[in-house]
Amino acid sequence: MSNTRYSKIYRNLTKKILDKIVTPQVLGNTAELEQNFAQNLDKTKICYVIEDPSVSNTVLIDKEALERGLPSVYTNLNIAHLNEVDSLLALNEVEQKNESYHYSSKLIRLIETLEKNTEYDIQLVPVTVLWGRAPEYENSWFKALFADAWAKPNKLKQTINISLYGRDNYIEFHKPLSLRELIERAKTEHPNFSPAHLIVQELDASFHKHKEAILGPDLSDRRNLINKLMKTEAVQTAIRKESIDKKVSMFEAENRAKGYLTEIVSDFSYSTLRFAELALTKLWTQLYDGIEVHNFDTVRELAKDYEIVYTPCHRSHIDYLLLSYVIFNRGLMVPHIAAGINLNLPIVGQIMRGAGAYFIRRTFSGNALYSSVFKEYLHSLLLRNTPLEYFIEGGRSRTGLLLPPKKGMLAMTIESHLRGSIKPIAFIPTYFGYEKLMEGTSYLNELNGKPKEAESLWGILNSARKIEKVFGQVYVNFGEPIFLNNVLKDNRAENISLKLNDELPEAVTKTVDQTANEILENINKAVVINPISIISLILLNTKNHTLPQENLIQQIRVFKDLLKSLKYDERMIVTDLSDLEIIEYAHKLKQVELYTENEELFVRVVESQKVLLSYFSNNILHCFILPSIICSLIQSNAATSITALKQRVNQLYPFFKEEFFLKWNTDELDTEIDKILNELSILSAINIQNNKIYLNESDSHNTVMTLTVLSELSLNNMVLISQLIPRFSSKIELDFKTLEKLAKATLKNLSVQEGFRSGYYFDSATLRSFITALTQNELLASSHPVIHPISNFEMQILDYFSWYKPQLIELIYASSQFTEKELKQFKDASKK
Repeated sequence: MSNTRYSKIYRNLTKKILDKIVTPQVLGNTAELEQNFAQNLDKTKICYVIEDPSVSNTVLIDKEALERGLPSVYTNLNIAHLNEVDSLLALNEVEQKNESYHYSSKLIRLIETLEKNTEYDIQLVPVTVLWGRAPEYENSWFKALFADAWAKPNKLKQTINISLYGRDNYIEFHKPLSLRELIERAKTEHPNFSPAHLIVQELDASFHKHKEAILGPDLSDRRNLINKLMKTEAVQTAIRKESIDKKVSMFEAENRAKGYLTEIVSDFSYSTLRFAELALTKLWTQLYDGIEVHNFDTVRELAKDYEIVYTPCHRSHIDYLLLSYVIFNRGLMVPHIAAGINLNLPIVGQIMRGAGAYFIRRTFSGNALYSSVFKEYLHSLLLRNTPLEYFIEGGRSRTGLLLPPKKGMLAMTIESHLRGSIKPIAFIPTYFGYEKLMEGTSYLNELNGKPKEAESLWGILNSARKIEKVFGQVYVNFGEPIFLNNVLKDNRAENISLKLNDELPEAVTKTVDQTANEILENINKAVVINPISIISLILLNTKNHTLPQENLIQQIRVFKDLLKSLKYDERMIVTDLSDLEIIEYAHKLKQVELYTENEELFVRVVESQKVLLSYFSNNILHCFILPSIICSLIQSNAATSITALKQRVNQLYPFFKEEFFLKWNTDELDTEIDKILNELSILSAINIQNNKIYLNESDSHNTVMTLTVLSELSLNNMVLISQLIPRFSSKIELDFKTLEKLAKATLKNLSVQEGFRSGYYFDSATLRSFITALTQNELLASSHPVIHPISNFEMQILDYFSWYKPQLIELIYASSQFTEKELKQFKDASKK
């Protein structure tokens, strides 16, 4: 009795102290638990489960439970003749000597009671409590060093936790487990063991799953990991092969392998991670007005049961930092990031390595040992359920459009999964939306023909000077997940088993291709229409990039209405600013300027921002590209009937689908065309009578003109390429790089011609997409790297584009009169 009284006094004292200094933060949703409790008050009891006995943790759990209408931890647990003084089960009681297995005595009593009283059940609710890992937490380096990791805290550390992390306490209630169902399962699955054996396993798994999602896997240090990888059969086989193939000693081959691992492997450190979080919080405050995050709850749920692979688009170096910050700040473990070896800079590289980055060379070509060592490291990360991140495009987009996928990392991930894995894989496409870019000036220089600048410590420091500038809002939208097992089944590859460096079967290659395309399509589905992107899209595609403010307001309203009525996807986010607020916001960020002429207020793009704004316009171009093609066809009188229109769109669609990673399959296209025509009719932009389409000269005429112009950059480039291929493939051995140089030289000549609107640049990504689409449609023979058109290529292509600006063909011909000497120079330059 005295012990019970003493415990109560100690508990009340602890509660009073914690109430003053601790503010717990609960992640996740307890609605299901609250509902279950409300519906089963009589025969179903709740018992909270913690890993280790702790008065402070128990007091905090009790406080949060009561605030949510759940029973107190200290409620008596009464079932039949059982009368427990509280509703708490500590899974790891103090071990008793001379016992190989020890289960909680309370757990044994609960099991025995339910076996005798079949009408009752107990909902076991595991609760994770961590210190120094809440979304709003450490404010000093010292505090970061002591934050919770995988190690069980002793009494001294728990005291330090309470004193340091009073406002940084993280609590998560797990999904409840039915004790009765677990008992019945145990009798079937483990008839020769106590039911407690399976129950403890399930509870341990629940704790491990939640803790791993928050803290990441229990990683050993870098040196031990490298030594462990060096001893694996796969690496040892690769070392022997290197020794034989390169005629070097085993000692030399081992040194090479260890050197590669030292170059690659991350040096993950919780203290580095927390230090980075502190620095980034200050950086975001100075750099951006805010970070807007959407659809993260899906990721939180998946992280418990899936190996998470984040596959974001790549718009800026900020992407690396931003995604890790958002994930960590919301209670999940940051991913290990595949970073280009060019970023392994002094100081910066070590910090990145400590935050989970591993460094990868741009190409593995001709280096079998490096390839084997890297694949084995990647496999070790997957086997330990480490969340991963890599950019499916490979490099940063300089145009704002998604780049064609680089499938190397994806293929290695799928190969590793088929070698053997613990969890199924879920790829998380992620969209980044910016309103200004730190790299804006360098992108502008590159689009104007200057070579790409190599990363350097000086470049990083130079960029840091910009932190006083305002870069608006930044947006992160997590897209629809892609489950690898589903794609494997689609391609009948789910039962394929691979070994390291096995040649990928065709079914696996198709899985890689399908996964890559679905990732990019789902990134585009998660598009964020921010104020800068929509005003850029409109103004950049109007004469002189200027509109009267009233007209611009009307255009913004129409385009926003189109986005709502022709909603690209459910995950798409559209700015909630009003039409006028969008203009004021762009003016605040110095992207547009206002001026008055003849007592009318005009809005125009700031001259220095024209090229940079095209980047943000291109971010959302895919949402309007199908309506723009339709308007272009109607405007040119290429489609005077709905039937002819659909035929033309179906001809062109494969090229645009490949370039913009559009979501519609061919069999969905006609339905989408009907929707667009209906919306254009509602806008009074067109009339449809007896299957014929007529263009109206109405208030919406400007909208049609803007939509028409949207498709010009791609169409101009497609027409340009389709004219150059038949003309020069018979004169020189035409490969991709040579064709690109021919196209850029022709475009440069075309740019001085009146009446030709080329856009701001020739995008080589468009070239790659167009060549891929031509090959897939069997208009080019597949003999990479040489481009071979089929015999009637010119005739078929002419049929595709004959409706579009006939004068453009003449201009292209006149602007591509290259001499044999110039052709040789193009060819030689492409080999460098």
